[in-house]
Amino acid sequence: MPSILAAPWWVAQLATGAKSFRDNPILGSHRLNALGLHRRRVALAHRLAWARRARLTKGLDAADRAAFDRDGFVLIRDFLPATTFAALRDAVLAQRFATREMRQGNTITRRIAVGPDFLRMIPEARALLQHPRFRTLGQYVGSFRSEPLHYVQTILTDTADPDPDPQTRLHADTFHPTLKAWFFLNDVEEADGPFSYVPGSHRLTPERLAWEQERSLTARTSSDFLSARGSLRVEPGELDALRLPQAQHFPVPANTLVVADTCGFHARVAATRPSRRLELWSFSRRNPFIPWTGADLLSIPGIAERRIDTMWQIRDRLQQSMGQPWQPRGNKFVLDD
Repeated sequence: MPSILAAPWWVAQLATGAKSFRDNPILGSHRLNALGLHRRRVALAHRLAWARRARLTKGLDAADRAAFDRDGFVLIRDFLPATTFAALRDAVLAQRFATREMRQGNTITRRIAVGPDFLRMIPEARALLQHPRFRTLGQYVGSFRSEPLHYVQTILTDTADPDPDPQTRLHADTFHPTLKAWFFLNDVEEADGPFSYVPGSHRLTPERLAWEQERSLTARTSSDFLSARGSLRVEPGELDALRLPQAQHFPVPANTLVVADTCGFHARVAATRPSRRLELWSFSRRNPFIPWTGADLLSIPGIAERRIDTMWQIRDRLQQSMGQPWQPRGNKFVLDD
């Protein structure tokens, strides 16, 4: 009976960004995926994303567009003027904020919502969030005229803990194009566990589409929990068959912006020393089957900046049924242990 009642919901999810093979038996069906269900969802989502991107080029730097179309990411050093960057960094470091944290293996991710309270405390953050190049590039990569969710994020890695961080395995976040951006507030060296990305892996080549098809047949029963939930892992040894290079690492100085489509293969490089990676992190993922670029009610000013706190509060109240990985940890400085 529960499965019968849930069936309409599982069917409705086919027209959304739902990705979990494990939690939706239709998405995870070996029979349906052998007939091409997953392959067709992937192909349609990518086709629509590139069609939307073609309508989001106004004001976009031509070099940024060329770099993204080729590689799937754009890296810009010295993004803000030095004095503007220093004011933003110093303001973030000087104050305590209400924090949430999640542990994965030997890594803790700490997040601070960039919402009305944060912006009152740190008005310097607007220099980045309202920067025309940041906004136009984010819209093009994300393929929507939507306001991302913004956080101050600290990645704290304890290399003495032998439990591996699952984010250090190359993976795609989901089956469709999506936006993540990292604006680094401190220097990130190779030993600190920088971001890495496989150049060109955002493109839906015949090889990638065949790989998606093959993985969809077994993902539901995969021993890798995150793959079963739709964030497919890929081994470095598989990249040659996909006609892709090995991952590029991004040890970068502070004041560097990286914007990427994380349906491309990426990972956090395993740190080789205890590290504190500090960034202003942005994320946007909308229903990939919407053909238009705008009309996002959640991007309306007054709503957009309150979404994170609202989502956290809802999950706090419903955590027994929904789960809540982001636990409150009180007021902290961003680089506190």
